[in-house]
Amino acid sequence: MSLLTFLFEAIFISLSGVMAPGPITAAILGQGNNSPHAGAFVAIGHGIIEFPLMIAIFYGFGYFLSLPYIKAGIAFFGGIFLLLMGIDMFRNMGQPRVNSNTYSYSPVMAGFLLSIGNPYFLIWWATIGAALIVHSFKFGMLGFIIFMFVHWLCDFVWFYFLSALSFKGGKFFGRGFQKISFAICGVFLFFFSGKFMFDAAKEIFTQQIY
Repeated sequence: MSLLTFLFEAIFISLSGVMAPGPITAAILGQGNNSPHAGAFVAIGHGIIEFPLMIAIFYGFGYFLSLPYIKAGIAFFGGIFLLLMGIDMFRNMGQPRVNSNTYSYSPVMAGFLLSIGNPYFLIWWATIGAALIVHSFKFGMLGFIIFMFVHWLCDFVWFYFLSALSFKGGKFFGRGFQKISFAICGVFLFFFSGKFMFDAAKEIFTQQIY
């Protein structure tokens, strides 16, 4: 397999992961009402945790992320943060105007916290992502570095697209669109919050039984 072939494979797999609906998607659509560039800043926050994580997995850290109590802790605290974000969205929905000053979390901070608090993001890297990193070994350190940036660019482009789409919709449809999108995103954040905390409780309960 050539480096170019590997990168095309990595792009396809990366996009299939990043395009799956999740809490970051909901946060980007909500913040996209404020600025078409919000997704780019979310990607920067996402990259702040993702680049060191890729390097750590490169040096064998992936096993640590698969430990049951580590997964449970990440899921629980991630669920708490998602709950707070969902409440924040519903609170700001009633404001006369939704803008960057009424939303409590900056896009960079949201990208960072939603990444580090998402157990599925970390598990993806401990499994699928780790396999891609292992494949990049065949092309040396340069292949690994290129893979890191290509993967992050997939995140950047998709996140930017989502926020630009949300901003265009908000401008075209007006305040009503903002309120509806905030409500929908808030509900999704509540859903993922409950799912994360349920998964954390199930993980701990399962370990206690066995």
